[in-house]
Amino acid sequence: MIAQPLTILDHHYQELRDDGKDVIQGLSQTPKTLSPKYFYDDHGSLLFEKICELPEYYPTRTEAWILQQYADEIVEITGCCELIELGSGSSTKTRLLLDAYQKIADSCKYLPIDVSGGILKDSVLQLQEKYPNFSIHGLLGTYEQALVHLESNYLQSRMLFFLGSSLGNFNQEECAIFLTQVSQTLQPGDYFLLGIDLQKPQDILEAAYNDSQEVTAAFNLNMLSHLNWRFQGNFDINLFKHQAIYNQIDNQIEMYLHCQQNHCISLETLDLKISFEVGESILTEISRKFDLATMETQLQSKGLKTVKTWTDEQQWFGLILCQVV
Repeated sequence: MIAQPLTILDHHYQELRDDGKDVIQGLSQTPKTLSPKYFYDDHGSLLFEKICELPEYYPTRTEAWILQQYADEIVEITGCCELIELGSGSSTKTRLLLDAYQKIADSCKYLPIDVSGGILKDSVLQLQEKYPNFSIHGLLGTYEQALVHLESNYLQSRMLFFLGSSLGNFNQEECAIFLTQVSQTLQPGDYFLLGIDLQKPQDILEAAYNDSQEVTAAFNLNMLSHLNWRFQGNFDINLFKHQAIYNQIDNQIEMYLHCQQNHCISLETLDLKISFEVGESILTEISRKFDLATMETQLQSKGLKTVKTWTDEQQWFGLILCQVV
């Protein structure tokens, strides 16, 4: 069946609403934090696409290389199934998988899920043109919202996939909760394909998040612009400075916005007023770097048994294909 073009509010596009409670909680605590999901308004998504092309930013091209080498093998293992992607973005790397599935199936169902409506709509339109026999339905929302929304009783087997090392944005507790949700969303025999960024030298990691062109800095600062637009705020982004450091104890990159002078902000929609003192920081993202064997053990504890793993030649990035047992 040929999918019809996606338009807002039609049956190919659905939005899951967000009320901003996490913003209130994060900015009211000490130290202040914000969820990395607020990076991804339309402009932020475009900035991230630019980050992926930077010479210092290895994860995207490394994961793409793995998919180029092994997409056919992944498809051979899973066979034809419904494909669900968390954090799809522009679905650039996903095309490598879709091309491989197209070789074995006349039609396929693909559900991309993202928090950026503009880039989600554009990517679905492009994919419907490239894969006219595929059924493609965009879902606008967070990972957590999507996992709750997805029906647990269905007929066709599924492969849920989470590429791009975004699992690293979760702390240990959040990661455990997320993997439990993944396992509960799937049925025995279904698959989960996970991309993880592996541990490596500090200089390589910090360069990837403090690029010489300062695109990552613009991406980080854009979070405040997004909050201004979304919640009628008055953050002055000129009063904040980007920094990313590698925490060697916890094996994670930490991205901060440091306030350069005293600043009072309000987010009118949330009825929130917050004061910043000079030198005060907002933690906007962690990006944990994993050990492959440790992650396989954690997945196994959630009922997700490793079928096969793939890495690049430098062992900088890993793909893990699991099956629900």
